[in-house]
Amino acid sequence: MTDPASNTEPGRLAFQVTKNLAAASPAEREEKLTDPGFGTVFTDHMVDICWSEKGGWHRPRVQPYGPISLDPASAVLHYAQEVFEGMKAYRHADGGIYTFRPEQNARRFNRSARRLSMPELPEEYFLQALHELIAVDADWVPGGAEQTLYLRPFMFAKEAFLGVRPAKKYGFYVIGSPAGSYFSGGVTPVSIWLSENYARAAEGGTGAAKTGGNYAASLLPQAEAAEQGCDQVVFLDQHGNVEELGGMNIVFVKKDGTLVTPASETILDGITRNSLLELAADRGHGIERRPVSLQEWRDGVASGDIVEVFACGTAAVVTPIGTLTAAGFTDEQPQGSLGLSLREELTDIQYGRREDTRGWLRRLDA
Repeated sequence: MTDPASNTEPGRLAFQVTKNLAAASPAEREEKLTDPGFGTVFTDHMVDICWSEKGGWHRPRVQPYGPISLDPASAVLHYAQEVFEGMKAYRHADGGIYTFRPEQNARRFNRSARRLSMPELPEEYFLQALHELIAVDADWVPGGAEQTLYLRPFMFAKEAFLGVRPAKKYGFYVIGSPAGSYFSGGVTPVSIWLSENYARAAEGGTGAAKTGGNYAASLLPQAEAAEQGCDQVVFLDQHGNVEELGGMNIVFVKKDGTLVTPASETILDGITRNSLLELAADRGHGIERRPVSLQEWRDGVASGDIVEVFACGTAAVVTPIGTLTAAGFTDEQPQGSLGLSLREELTDIQYGRREDTRGWLRRLDA
């Protein structure tokens, strides 16, 4: 069933909506929402918008979720022009559906696109795409404790050619995946493996872009971490400074209450991290964004100057770090309460349990 789009105001796209005739029944959907896990269950529909050098952004549509047809010579398969975002939709107690600081995701998406020499998607189109998907798949947003609908906007090169240059055709999509609590048994400290043989990114590279190649580069060291009995891997930059984990930023809490987070051009600008630091600053904590060497980390823990270390990102929000292990040492990390306190405050805002005084939330079902 295809419905013409009713939305034709200036600055907005006129979406064509094709309903999924094989959509899950209410009973099937509820069964999947009981324990959705993370990233394995998907909603009935997806957003699809095309871009071409001649036509710009065009043919916006919401269509049944399903396979994407690609020519074997599609540029993404050979030259990896691809960027993505990760965000969540939250169902509040009144039934409303909200997302968190999506404008920041839209801007980071475009920074990633610029770095990969891809077209930028106007911020209003990015935001509208979220609304359009929720308009047809609102029932997929779970209402259980710590449950969300994970939203994954992404874009890749579709032009079929073999040659090293920016493609002239791209596709932008948004898919949704209901997600359960990241910590089914409660938030517990994780063990970290220090990668000394592999780099995630380099100066002048794509480290600050949210592109699949960065994550592909982390898979082998992540496997190495697992072989060493560790949960996650942390990377150093070429100067020996702490960078980030495979998919999360890192924050150090000093005994004077200052929060220090690594800063360089190789690190993804984390929206969750930035929000946590804003909340901490409002509590009177000092904030430092600067290079942090491995030696400073180890010495700070040994001396008691560092009293807590945690990782943060969209999926887990905050994860305490329990140990740092490398080939020649294992350092126990001090356990504090600030990270989890900030996590509680942030998630309370996201789920509507605490007033949003900063205008961080955007309602998607209205």
